Amino acid sequence: MRATATLLLTIVGFAAATASFAQGTVAAVPVVPVTTTAIPAAAAPAVPAVLPTPGIGQPTDGWNLQEAVTPIAREARHMTTAILDPLMIAVCVVVFVLLGYTLFRYRRAANPVASRTSHNTVVEVIWTVAPVLILVWIAVPSFRLLANQYEPPKAGLTIKATGHQWYWEYEYPDQGGFSFDSIILSDADAKKHGDPAKLGVDNRVVVPAGTTVRVLTTAADVIHAWAMPSFWVQMDAVPGRINETWFKVDRPGVYYGQCFQLCGTKHAFMPIAVEVVSPARFAQWVASKQKENGITPPTARTAAALVKGAVAGAETPAPPATNAPAEVATGVTPVIPTPAAPVAPAVPAPVAAK
Repeated sequence: MRATATLLLTIVGFAAATASFAQGTVAAVPVVPVTTTAIPAAAAPAVPAVLPTPGIGQPTDGWNLQEAVTPIAREARHMTTAILDPLMIAVCVVVFVLLGYTLFRYRRAANPVASRTSHNTVVEVIWTVAPVLILVWIAVPSFRLLANQYEPPKAGLTIKATGHQWYWEYEYPDQGGFSFDSIILSDADAKKHGDPAKLGVDNRVVVPAGTTVRVLTTAADVIHAWAMPSFWVQMDAVPGRINETWFKVDRPGVYYGQCFQLCGTKHAFMPIAVEVVSPARFAQWVASKQKENGITPPTARTAAALVKGAVAGAETPAPPATNAPAEVATGVTPVIPTPAAPVAPAVPAPVAAK
């Protein structure tokens, strides 16, 4: 008995020493501070930012999914709530009913002599055919959803998103190629701007409403993931590779997302904010960004055509081809160079004999 007590005390002492050592080790590890950005009070944006709508495009206190705001999101939400959820409930009900019936029907009191049945053809056919039918029922809408998700319509706007440790960089190649970084706001500044905690950024992605937006994702260091729950969009950003996804939002507002791949110690602090505005407001924002980056904006007529093409989800059409000669198409007569007169080759002078 004394030996047992001594062994127990030794084990308890060793466990306490191990826990103390672990706490000391954890406490000794330096905590990497989270890099945030503060917006100067005097610096006002050229185009005022849109305020987010509570409960739309951001997490809520409920257990349900975020409201779907894109065609893909609505289709995926319908598949979840109208197909997968009822199917899971039905399978659970059938399994538990069969389990309860088996426990009650074949209990020892009602069956003192156990059955020695080894197989039943009808039952075996049922439990083979039923899962196949269930999988077919799921496969048809899921294949349609995948096809719609990875075969997007023609885009009216392209954005390149590059993941860094730990912030996002965005580029608008169709609008002159200007780019900017998007860094998480401090909690105080996020509260001032009406952003949810840990989701506000200093520079939002701005897109026009009703436009098909193509997002090209890549990374500069490790694997990240550009994800927007209300869009039902998630695409990995892999170094050295460009992936593609898309979305189309008709409702103006602010929508939030995050990096969905573990990318380091500050993985939780690289949020995404997308601001959906009207086409006219988007044109103003693009003009301000071009001016800020020293990019010469196009003429008013070209800008209107670009905005119209973005709303329609199509690129600006190229001029019609013509078979007319160059001088007719351009109105300028080409200059034909005059060939120079041939020059006779030089004859070497005779060398005097010695």
